[in-house]
Amino acid sequence: MLSQVCGLGVLVVATAALFFYWHVTVRGHNRRLEQLDVRVHVNGIRGKSTVTRLLAGVLREGGFVTVAKTTGSAARIIAPTGAETRIQRRGAPTINEQIDIVAEHVTPEVEALVMECMAVRPLYQQYSEDYMVRSDITVITNVREDHQEEMGETLEEIADSLSTTIPTGGVLVTAEDRPDLRERLRRNAEKRGSTLLYADPAGVSDADMRGFDYLQFRENVAIGLAVGRLLGVSREAALEGMWKSVPDVGVVRLNTYDIHGKDVLWVPMFAANDRESVVLTLDTLRAQFPPNATVIGILNNRRDRGRRAELFAEMVPDDLSHHLDHVITFGAFEDNVTKVMVERGYGRERIHHLGDTVQPSLRQILGTVDRLIDGQQGVLIGMINIHTAQAEMLIEHFQHLRGEDHRDEIEESRDPSRAPRGVQRVVRAATRTRQSVGGDG
Repeated sequence: MLSQVCGLGVLVVATAALFFYWHVTVRGHNRRLEQLDVRVHVNGIRGKSTVTRLLAGVLREGGFVTVAKTTGSAARIIAPTGAETRIQRRGAPTINEQIDIVAEHVTPEVEALVMECMAVRPLYQQYSEDYMVRSDITVITNVREDHQEEMGETLEEIADSLSTTIPTGGVLVTAEDRPDLRERLRRNAEKRGSTLLYADPAGVSDADMRGFDYLQFRENVAIGLAVGRLLGVSREAALEGMWKSVPDVGVVRLNTYDIHGKDVLWVPMFAANDRESVVLTLDTLRAQFPPNATVIGILNNRRDRGRRAELFAEMVPDDLSHHLDHVITFGAFEDNVTKVMVERGYGRERIHHLGDTVQPSLRQILGTVDRLIDGQQGVLIGMINIHTAQAEMLIEHFQHLRGEDHRDEIEESRDPSRAPRGVQRVVRAATRTRQSVGGDG
């Protein structure tokens, strides 16, 4: 009997300690959020990480001391100087990470926070907004078909799921171009006492886009300009901040490499993994492909992304056949995706397995690419996901070929020329001081 009483007492004390710890944590989190002048929550199906980076650049260049956090292809903390740090995780990522990020990085001098939404399930998305970010401005980049298992099968259902991150009494900014879906978002915003602001890409000029040395979309830039207007940042400063921002690791940069004496244009589109994004990107890039080049698409299928594998197996014959002369399969589901592609009209002779069923070496992969290219020039396009053994091997190979020209985004973020103007002035002043001291010596 005594042991039972003691055990119950220990349980009560442990429970009370847990509740006290949670109470203290929540109070500290709310206090840090309330000190901020601006809180921005970035959601949507495509472009969240890119838009988070662009908005952080807009705010930094606009004079706000800003911390940002991205979740996408590579989780990063972006400091007020623009310098980035990798987020080290001991286990699988959870949305509670957002609380830890605020506790560690929202110090008293920070004025603005830009947070990419981690959650997929609508309940978790709402929890992220209502308790973790409590945004003044929420961005829903777009509504596309993805994560249907959690967010709903139709675009309308997905729009409603994304709407759970709309702030209470704030502003919703979106570049969604379909009027019916935008109207649905507007109604959902009104239910939470918020207003909708449409970021119209028609207002982004060719000159505005020339400041980017990688594939960027007008919709993303329009969102940056719209948020800048809301916060009193000039158009010039907003554009400067976006041009300086370091792109996400999954960004598309075109480079040509030598593969067995042939010129191969490498198009890393691994971050584009829904139908609309892929079709739009390929339609946009097609004009930059060499005339008469053999175009090879890589379907890079992760074992935990079976739905995406099925989606792309259908897309190749339905939407991409006129773009792709051949398809190489990496990763999992090779037999299944091949069966789907063939059944929908894509020739079996155009499909080549180099994934888990083969476990190829880098030499085998490069040899196959060489064999499939008829002439001197080819285009190799990576799609769907980044992380499989074969894709990582190929990415590392191309990075090695770039040699000194290759810098990862961590290195780029520390380039003084990318820092906000105020930071640049401090750096220049410190450099002049050191030079002066050295000269006096």
